[in-house]
Amino acid sequence: MTDKTSNQMWGGRFAAGPDAIMEAINASIGFDKRMAAQDIAGSRAHAAMLAATGVISDNDADAIREGLLTVLSEIESGDFVFSTALEDIHMNVEARLKEVIGEPAGRLHTGRSRNDQVATDFKLWVRDQFDAAESGILALIKALLGQAEAGADWVMPGFTHLQTAQPVTWGHHMMAYVEMFGRDLSRVRDARARMNESPLGAAALAGTSFPIDREMTAAALGFDRPAANSLDAVSDRDFALEFLSCASICAMHLSRFAEELVIWSSAQFRFVQLSDRFSTGSSIMPQKKNPDAAELIRAKVGRIFGANTALMMVMKGLPLTYSKDMQEDKEQVFDAADNWMLALAAMEGMVKDMTANQASLAAAAGSGFSTATDLADWLVRVLGLPFRDAHHITGTLVALAESRGCDLPDLSLADMTGVHEGITEDVFTVLGVENSVNSRMSYGGTAPAQVRAQVARWTEMLG
Repeated sequence: MTDKTSNQMWGGRFAAGPDAIMEAINASIGFDKRMAAQDIAGSRAHAAMLAATGVISDNDADAIREGLLTVLSEIESGDFVFSTALEDIHMNVEARLKEVIGEPAGRLHTGRSRNDQVATDFKLWVRDQFDAAESGILALIKALLGQAEAGADWVMPGFTHLQTAQPVTWGHHMMAYVEMFGRDLSRVRDARARMNESPLGAAALAGTSFPIDREMTAAALGFDRPAANSLDAVSDRDFALEFLSCASICAMHLSRFAEELVIWSSAQFRFVQLSDRFSTGSSIMPQKKNPDAAELIRAKVGRIFGANTALMMVMKGLPLTYSKDMQEDKEQVFDAADNWMLALAAMEGMVKDMTANQASLAAAAGSGFSTATDLADWLVRVLGLPFRDAHHITGTLVALAESRGCDLPDLSLADMTGVHEGITEDVFTVLGVENSVNSRMSYGGTAPAQVRAQVARWTEMLG
């Protein structure tokens, strides 16, 4: 078989044959270079510890520290040349360090392996993303609180099945998302605390015979403690899975809100107007203002869910400890993190900029017999009827109003007493949407006073 035939079998892209294919599948530098700052931070902490424990000399440690700072500067300035032949960020940094400082660079890897090194780098990177997610969620919650406070008494329809159910307030609806994103915030904080154990010093899988101080490196890198089992330390990717799980649930919440903004900003609803900063026009229809940012947020959840599923599949069949499969952990997380942060920022911007159309909200709030439940409650509370009887009477009155093309408050008292003779003029005090929302004073209810209390509670919690 000729070389040309062999190359064709492997595919035209890999003209050099199997060696090129192996290099391409084995290398991770194309994506793990994003962890350069974390890799160098871990190496600096490791070198300082090796000197403190007498494993390497202070002179070597000083040379390594300064050399690593030089390498970091080159990377940050864009002057660093990454090599696929060197496989990953760890070997790229180490090779350049040797060029910069010479022989002392070879002592940096004493007492560690690429297995604990990559686990440490990845943890540091994911931890930074948790911190970024926390900031993004907090900013979004504050934007929602601003909307809730401004519209605590603006009436709007509440929906079930996307059908008008009962009147609620704009502020109450905004606060529902505050609660959702508040749970996301809690999950992020919980997961960050749980992951904050250092793998560094676990070495390849069994620890090391060198007298290292893992408490020292853990503290230097901001970890709470070193991971307690070396096998688990190098093979654990739960922290990445929890990150993707938190991202998935939060992205689902973002997508639900984005869906509502798409609906609300339509010509049929006109509940909100999104700012020009987060909308686009049509190439041929000049009247169009498209909620593209909301639609793209709605789509991001697919990529984030996909990343979560992909990493689950990578990890599900791996025996302890490290397998090369785990190189496939990063691209999914990197992509999900980028899209989560972007979606959070875009949603915060839309919420801060959007304007609620109070007239449209109020008109919709009174449509669709939205105060029917208030009528049924009045029959129970004032006349002492069983709720099932009250439900039947209310349904009859709704059918009557529907046949006349009017709403419940438009029926006369005579119309109502014709269905149940006990109904009095007092019933009209509960049929207006304003009266309806003001009456919902149960804890967590839609009454403006309750909304303002919840806004105050959240504002105090967030400081």
